[in-house]
Amino acid sequence: MNYVKSKQRVADHGEVFTPPWLVEAMLDLVKDETERIDSRFLEPACGSGNFLVRILSRKLAAVECKYGKSDFEKRHYALLALMCTYGIELLEDNIAECRANLLGILANYLKLEESDDLYRAASYVLSQNLIHGDALKMRTSDDQPITFAEWGYLGKGKFQRRDFRLHDLAMSSTFSAKDPIFSQRGKHEIFTPTRTYPPMTVRELAAADSGAVAVEEQ
Repeated sequence: MNYVKSKQRVADHGEVFTPPWLVEAMLDLVKDETERIDSRFLEPACGSGNFLVRILSRKLAAVECKYGKSDFEKRHYALLALMCTYGIELLEDNIAECRANLLGILANYLKLEESDDLYRAASYVLSQNLIHGDALKMRTSDDQPITFAEWGYLGKGKFQRRDFRLHDLAMSSTFSAKDPIFSQRGKHEIFTPTRTYPPMTVRELAAADSGAVAVEEQ
C-alpha cells in the first residue's frame, strides 16, 4: 500500500496516510466505542477514509450481531451507523473518495443498488457528514462555518436531525460549572441547534439527495 499520493502533496499539505495495522491498533484502544452503533466519531483530517472505513465496518458487524435477523431493523440501524461517522478533509479529491468508500461499504453490506432509496439516503447523509473544509479554521471550502448534522433513530423507520456548528461543539470542552464565565449558562445554551428538522423516513432522506429539502420546524 502506498502511504503518499505524491511528494508534492506531502510538501504542500503534509499528506501521509495511516497504514492499516496502525489504524486497527489505534481503534482497539477504544474498541467498545467502535462497536457501539450510535457512538459518534469525527476524523478532522479524514483523507480517503482509512479510519472511518474501519469504524463503519466495526459498527456494521455490531448491526449484524444485534439486528441481522430483521431486514427492516438491519437496514435502519446500518444507516444509523453511517450517520454516526463524520469527517473533515482539506483536499477535494480525498473527500470525494472518502464518501465513495463509505457508501461502498454500506452498499456492499446491505446489497444495495444505486436506485435503492436507502442508497440515496446514505449518499445524502454522507454529503452532510463528510465536509470539504479546514478543521483548524472550522470553515468549509467556500468559507462557511462548518455545521454537522446530529442524527438519531427514533424507531419505526424515523430519523431525527439537528444541526450544530462545529465551533459551538468545540467550545463544550471549555465548559465548567466552576468557571465564572459559564456559571450562568447551562449546557442547553451551549448546545443549541442552529436548525431542527421534523422526523424523516429513508424515502424522505433519499428525496433530499435529489435536491428536495426537508421543511424546518418552527
